[in-house]
Order: sequence, then structure tokens, then C-alpha cells
Amino acid sequence: MSAFVRKDYQQRVLESVEKYFVLCHRTGDADSAFYQATKELWQQGQKFNPLPGFATDMPYFCLRVPTGGGKTFLAASSVALANTHLLRSEHSVVLWLVPSDAIREQTLKALRQPDHPYHHALREAGAVTVMDLDEAKAITRATLDTSTVVIVSTVQAFSRESTQGLKVYASSGALMQHFDHLSAAQRDGLLQDDDGTVPFSLANVLRLRRPFLVVDEAHNARTRIRFATFERFNPSGVMELTATPDLEDVPSNVLHSVGAAELKLEQMIKLPVLLEAEPDWQVCLGDAIARRGELQKLADEEHRRGAPYLRPLVLVQAEPRRQGVETLDTARVRQELIDNQRIPPEEIVIATGEERGLEALDREFKLGIADPACPVKFVLTQKALAEGWDCPFAYVLVGLGSQQSGTAVEQLLGRVLRQPDAKARDTAALNQSYAFVRSGDFARVANELRDGLVRGAGFERKDVSQFVAAQRQDQDDLDFGGRGKLVFTPVDVALPEAPKLRTLPKSVQDKLKWDKGSKTLTITGPLTESEAEDVQQAVAGESSRVAIAQAAEASRTTAVEFFRTPAELGERLRVPQLALKLQGELQLFDDPEALDYPWDLSGYDAAPTRDDISALGAASKVAEAGKIDVADDGKLRIGFLPGLQRDLGLSYQPEHWDETRLAAWLCRNLPEPSVTHASKRAFVAAWLRALLARDGFSLARANQLKFTVRGLLQDAIRRLRREAVGNAYQQTLFGEGREDRVITSDAFAFEFNPQAYAPGRDYDGRFGQWDFRKHFYGRVGDFDSKEEFECAVQLDRLAQQGRIRYWVRNLVNKPGCAFFLQKATGRFWPDFVCELNDGSILVVEYKGAQGWTDAQDDRDIGQLWAELSGGRCRFVMVRDRRWPQIEEALA
Repeated sequence: MSAFVRKDYQQRVLESVEKYFVLCHRTGDADSAFYQATKELWQQGQKFNPLPGFATDMPYFCLRVPTGGGKTFLAASSVALANTHLLRSEHSVVLWLVPSDAIREQTLKALRQPDHPYHHALREAGAVTVMDLDEAKAITRATLDTSTVVIVSTVQAFSRESTQGLKVYASSGALMQHFDHLSAAQRDGLLQDDDGTVPFSLANVLRLRRPFLVVDEAHNARTRIRFATFERFNPSGVMELTATPDLEDVPSNVLHSVGAAELKLEQMIKLPVLLEAEPDWQVCLGDAIARRGELQKLADEEHRRGAPYLRPLVLVQAEPRRQGVETLDTARVRQELIDNQRIPPEEIVIATGEERGLEALDREFKLGIADPACPVKFVLTQKALAEGWDCPFAYVLVGLGSQQSGTAVEQLLGRVLRQPDAKARDTAALNQSYAFVRSGDFARVANELRDGLVRGAGFERKDVSQFVAAQRQDQDDLDFGGRGKLVFTPVDVALPEAPKLRTLPKSVQDKLKWDKGSKTLTITGPLTESEAEDVQQAVAGESSRVAIAQAAEASRTTAVEFFRTPAELGERLRVPQLALKLQGELQLFDDPEALDYPWDLSGYDAAPTRDDISALGAASKVAEAGKIDVADDGKLRIGFLPGLQRDLGLSYQPEHWDETRLAAWLCRNLPEPSVTHASKRAFVAAWLRALLARDGFSLARANQLKFTVRGLLQDAIRRLRREAVGNAYQQTLFGEGREDRVITSDAFAFEFNPQAYAPGRDYDGRFGQWDFRKHFYGRVGDFDSKEEFECAVQLDRLAQQGRIRYWVRNLVNKPGCAFFLQKATGRFWPDFVCELNDGSILVVEYKGAQGWTDAQDDRDIGQLWAELSGGRCRFVMVRDRRWPQIEEALA
């Protein structure tokens, strides 16, 4: 397998994880670190919610990633970050908990496979041993001392009200070696049996090693018993991965949230899902077969042009077999395919609890169902593919249940969404998913399918309207949930009798209001034909039923007005970007490292600063005894992170290295591609000699604190590089003759993708209400302050007056989704981007009085971008609600 290249959003997720780990030590507790990390990343600090039953300052966070986003890869990549930046240990124990045996087997296989991206990600942590729970019950001390050990298990293997009968808590002679020569503090922290004895159990081995917990599909593991299970292992931290985190009952600490639009932009998932509802099951199946045939022709054409092999698969969800009842079970569907649809038997496989056809394919073909030699095109199942099976060839989903709905097919939809090889095809039809559902009510199925994408796949509610669309025009006319912003005029109908609304489904009740005084039923949302029939059954009189039918017809025709955003109407928003002329060629300026600047690390004086010595002193105190505080009850308390460092220091004894070996280790663990190895080695050696020359800093102490030393060296090298880059940046962009080196060019214009707007938070009205009519997208990203919201209102008002064509709330830290200007110290993400009536671009940044002074570099680069555009672009930074500045920029 070729080397796996991280997607941009995956790199940003991992940078968030690293930032949180670093801040845990810098601030001293997980609570402050989480607030500060989220504030730096997303401009709005989030409240930290400790896990019930755990220390309130234990590092704990959640990564929210929708279906198809690569949660397992992110978890594997986080292991090295945890070792280096949180645990500060060469080796660790990672307890990787999953919800089922199917996922456990799949995860184990991938993490162990040498050429798999997941294994490569793990190996960033150095020597790694991956094992299942049975293997861990006989784990040796040498294995733990010489490698990072990843134990993959189901949550259920540990989780019970009582630990009695669970082998992980039982004493085992094979584990006795782990309990030799323990300190009193270590023994006091171990679990005991009812009689007070300390068992030689795997659970106690884990407590000694302070495992880092990775909880996959974490929404399945948030019960009181599960939390108590986690606490028994005395973990060093907890990382949750899920598409649907708990945000209400026991809120997860969502550190980073990935949007479905980001996955679409990175070619990770096939969107939109094109839906067709058909009540006749044979027609429904036949339509799916026809679609698969069309996709196969397109795939074959691309293959002849050199594209990778692709055989689109149809996943058919049949009904369960029931005794004495005729059902569309797998046997009957298979017979239909063979007899009436003329599908060869070898192209059909059944995958249920009884018939494991996919496993047979894995044995017969090297690549299983994805092997070019495999003839299978149809997979018949009931629900066995809901987890543990993944094939990028899956394109078409068919739901044949008699009561089929979007909810019923939700569990299989994730199999279809994944993009082949995570790379878009040249043909648009091969970058989409297809669903055929047995139903006579398209609108209901479409809405339930959207609900399923939110509930199960982790999509944002405002994303799904554009990501589920009708395949047929006649059904698109019925799709009120997917046709832009809906403006509805309530429909009143006078009735001689009170309807029995309580007998109706809640989704229908929510669209109705009954006024007992005036005997008027008000329809507050479009009623589908089937919903109208339900309402008619809630009244007895024929005249009432006729009136309801007429009103319902009006509710989905004359009462409905659709408002489409510029993006939905096919408008384009393109913004010229800064470009550099390098060696006669024009290049996008998106990284100051591209500048020509003198940078030789060995030329700098290498010595620890006063702050470095202070940091080492603090770390030394933690390593020796931990940070001790007096709690409210008068008892001494050691902080979580200092206590963790103490425990890990007792479990993982550092080797006694000489100065040369320590310097070599530091160089190896300082990834800095901008400098040569020789200059880095000289700098590190000189810095280390200067440290050891100080009173009180012995080689043994430096060795004990080598992770802290590594961090200080990394900070020093990065600081020196930033200074060199900053000097070159100022000279190139703002020095004499800059017009010959820098230009704002359409050759590198950033285009706002119609389906790639993914704010971390949508504006929820907390600063006030406004009907944004001229925003480029249907969603509006959140604002950092009331003043920013008011600035957006001013832009929308000017747009409605015809002075601005449309505008967009620009996002932060979302490359590919948002426009930025490169600075020497990072990227400047302006608040708003507007297109004016003549096609020129206006960029608006709002700053309050407090932020004005610190924003000088933002003003400088914004004004330079506008100045070098030849009149195509304008920039204004507004302060203190001085809205006339915006109007002046329009003149």
C-alpha cells in the first residue's frame, strides 16, 4: 500500500489534539487547557465537563467526526502525540475500547497489518505492540518496558456492576512479575479483593501503567457502569471518538468537530445522496439495477482512460424471514434477481447472521469483494453490514421493508457514503450515492433519511438539506426539506368538529394548531399526501375531511415559497489571492517558508533561557514529589498531572544515557525539516552542554526530564525560525520594489465551494435576530461578539439595498472552506468577504477597541492585498461600530 497522506482536516484535528496536550502541562490542569485550546482554535472557549467519578482535572476530550471521516486513523495518529506531549514517556499503554466484536476484529486486523495506514500511524510512536484482551492477560513486563502497547477490546469485556467473574480482575500467576519491587505509593493504588488481598490481575497491571483510553463510538459507552469501568483503570486521559457526541445528559468535551462538508471537500464521502421512493418493490429493485448499470458504464469508461478499477455494488436490505408470513427476505429477493431481473447467480451474495457470503469472498479472493476477479455486484442483507464491514465499491442502497423509511436504512447508509480510495472521480455521477426505498411517500422518507444522517452519521442538521436530493423531478417537487429556505404562509381551515390530534404522529402534530374558540385548524407546515390522509382520519365528518384535503393541497402548493441562496442558484464567489514571483514563476503565497531567507541553526547562540530554567525546575519538582495542595477538607492532595508524571516515572524507569546518547535522542525527537541534521545536532549539543554546566543540572536530572528538555528545544528552534521568516516576510512583502515580487492575482483565486461551508458552530440568534437574505450560503457561521453580528446585519442590509451582491461569514482555521491572507506568524482569516455589483471584492474585518492595537499586522496584509489588486479588491477594518466606513469602501 502506498504511503497515506493526511487530509487537511485530519492534520487540523491532530494539531488540535497536540495543542490540548501541550496546554495541559502549560496551564497545569485539563479544565483550563480545554478552555484555552478551544478559544485559540475556534475563538470561543468551551466549558470543560469532567467525566463522572474521575478527577476533575484529568485530560478528557472528544473528537466529533462524521461517518467516513477516518476516526480510527485519527486515534492511531494521536498515540504518538499522547506519548510525547501528554505522558512525556517513550512508551505507554493504550486501552482501545470498541462497541462490538465485529469492530474489534476489524480494528485489530488493521492496526496489526504492517502496510496499513493505521499501523503506520501507530508506528509514529516508535516500537508498538498490538494485542487483544486474551493476549494481554499474559503480557510480560519486558513488553511493556520496551514498546507502546495497544490493547484492543470491547467495552463489554470490562463492564459490569460487579467485577466478579471477569478474568481481567482475577489474579493470574502469569502476571506476578509486574508486582515485584513496587513502592508503597504504587501498592496503595491497586484494586483489592473483598478479603483485602491485592490480586495479580490485568486490571491492576493497567492501573500501574496508567493507560490512555481511546473510546471508539463513544456515544455507545456513556452509562454509569461504563464510567465506573473506565475509572477502575486509573487512566492517564480519555479520548472519545464519535459522530454523535452527547451534548446534553453527560456532555462530552468536543475539542474538534469536523463537518460533512469538509469530508465532501476532501473527497472522503460520496454526496449528495440521490433518493427515489417507489411503492412497488419490484420496480424499486429494477430502478436500482438500472442505476447500477449506468454507473458501471461510466466506471468502465474512466477505467479505459486510466482510472482505478471500480465495480459499483448494490446493497439490498431485505425483510427478516417470518414463519407463516410472506416476506421479501433474502431468498425471495435473490430469486427475483435471478428469475425476473436476469442477474447471474454468481453476481449475488447473501450476508446475514446465517449466511456469511462476504467471509467466503474474503477467503476466495485476495481483495475480497473488491478484487477485480470477484463477480459479485449485489449484496443481500438484513442488518449484518451495520458495522465491521467496509467496501468503497458500495454505491447503491435499496430498502425493501414493507414499513421502510430513512430510519430503517440508516445503518447501511454509512457503507455507501465512503468514497473509493478517498479520491473523487472525473465523472460527477461517480461521486454521489444512491438510495432506492420502497415507499409511496417520498417527502417522509427524505426527511427521515436526513434525520438518520444527523442521528447516525453525525451530519450537521443544516448540512443535510443539501446532501439528500431527489433523483426524479416529480419527487423533487415534493421535497420541502431539500429545496432551499422555505417561507410558509399558514393555512387556516374552519371545521365543525374538533380533530383528534393526539392520535396523530408527533411529526404531524407539530404542523398543526387547533383553536377551540374559533374552531379553526391551522396548518403551520407543508403536509404530504400521506400526512394529509392521517389528519383526515382524525375527524369523523365527510365535509371536514374534504376541507382538510383542500387545505393540505394548498399547504404544499400556494402556501409555499422557496428562497434559494446565491450558492444554491449557481452563483460563484471567487477571491484573488496573493502570489509571489519566485525564480520567474508565479506561486500562491500560502506559506512563509516559501520565502528565500537565511536560516542556519548552528549560527545561533544555543543556551537555555531564564524561563527554560524555571520550567525545568517546576518539572523537576513534579517528577520528584508531585504538586501538593491542601484541599478544602485539610488533606494533602497531589494534582492529577503531577501525580501522573510521578506514577509514570515509577513505571517506566529511564535508561542511564551519556551526554552523546541523550543529544542523539533529542535530535531524533525534534522533527524540523527546515534545518539540516548537522546544524540541529550542533545546536542541541551546545544547548545541552550549557544546561549541564549550570549548578544543579546533572546528566541524570536532564535524562529524567528529557521530554521537557525536548519541548524547550523545540520552542527555541521554532522561535528562531519565526524570527528569520519574519525578517524575510517584511522585506519581501513590504520592502522597496515589492510590486515586482508580489501580486494579487486571479491566477490563484480562492473559490467558495457551494457544498463546502462547514462552520464549527452555526449562528443561533444569541446576539439578536435577523433574516439574512444575501448570505452566500444557507448556513451562517457563528459570530464572536454582538458587534460582529451587527456588522453582518449592516452587510446584509446593504446587500438587500442592492449595494452589495452577496456576502459570506468567513470561517477560521478551515482551509478549503474559507479565504485567508498569509502572515509571517500565521494566517489572517478576515470576518467577511463580499462581492460587489461590479464583480470586485470587499473584505471586512471587525475589531473592538481592545483588539485594535494587536491587529496591526492584519491591517497591513489586508491593505497590501487590496493595494496590489489593481482596483479589483478593497479592504476595510471597522472598529467601534463605525459602520459608515463600510459604505465609504463601497464608493
